[in-house]
Amino acid sequence: MNTIFLIGYMCSGKTTLGRALGELTGRPFVDLDDLIEQRAGRSVKEIFATEGEGRFREMEREALAEASALPGGAIVACGGGTPCFGDNMDFMNGIGLTVHLVVSDRGRFLNRLSEGKAKRPLIAALSDSEIEQFVDRQLEVRLPHYTRAKAEFDSSRLESESEIAETAGMFIRKYIRP
Repeated sequence: MNTIFLIGYMCSGKTTLGRALGELTGRPFVDLDDLIEQRAGRSVKEIFATEGEGRFREMEREALAEASALPGGAIVACGGGTPCFGDNMDFMNGIGLTVHLVVSDRGRFLNRLSEGKAKRPLIAALSDSEIEQFVDRQLEVRLPHYTRAKAEFDSSRLESESEIAETAGMFIRKYIRP
């Protein structure tokens, strides 16, 4: 079975859905940022600060190759920027299923960003209206990369355990066990 790469903007549910999919299918789940942090022995934020984005992107590409080589095909939650750099989209599309997670419910999406902003350095200091403007600008740049995914999936319903289970079940029926 091929690796499934979950791509999309921050707070689109890549980690939440990916973890649930791993548990329900028994397939390995890899959060790419967590793997990078484990290998580097420091946080993504520290890597950016000490070695720069260029080195981080090299580490990200190495982690992407490592995660995709797991036997049985892993579920990989990619960082929001992963598809936008180098040949990452070509690589992922060539060896697995890329699924762009989209939160069609804009209110839920903005609420997730607002509630989780303390953990996200790019938006931590922004007001809710500034977050919305920042996201719109970034999505303009990133959407051309995200839309190169082989599939798109609505990840709006991930706010409770029951929604997560229901959404993961729909994903499994659509992409893993059709």
